[in-house]
Amino acid sequence: MDEATYIAVSEQHMASFFRTAYSILKKRHDAEDAVQQALLNAWKSRDKVREGAERAWMMRILINECYNILRQRKRSAGFEEIPDIAVPFASSLDTGLYDAIQSLPEELRTSFLLKYMEGMTEKEVATAMSMPLPSVKYRLLRARRILQKELKEEVVL
Repeated sequence: MDEATYIAVSEQHMASFFRTAYSILKKRHDAEDAVQQALLNAWKSRDKVREGAERAWMMRILINECYNILRQRKRSAGFEEIPDIAVPFASSLDTGLYDAIQSLPEELRTSFLLKYMEGMTEKEVATAMSMPLPSVKYRLLRARRILQKELKEEVVL
């Protein structure tokens, strides 16, 4: 990938990268750090990406960086955490829907957000998450079923 393509993809998908990192990490400063580190890592290895797969490739690097940060958090679990108040895309969602999405298991939530909030194709999600396409389709199906069940219960209550 040349410099111009890298810059274009980075700028075009910056908000998407941040929302994805935030949905995994749940802390604004960690999400910002993850995006910054992922973009740096992508720049260093930009010659390894296939043409046309830049977004999914960069998303994979970002997801890996988020998991690295989560592992670091587990190692330093004794420190007090300051909760983040701002939620980057919650304002565009109904509170019940946002809560239901956040209650999904992480692997389902990440797949769901990449597909439905970030507009990635199932194939791009599979590439970004380093998994087979049928696994992504099954995770999306499970996530939709869980959300449908939770939201029906909310409406009944």
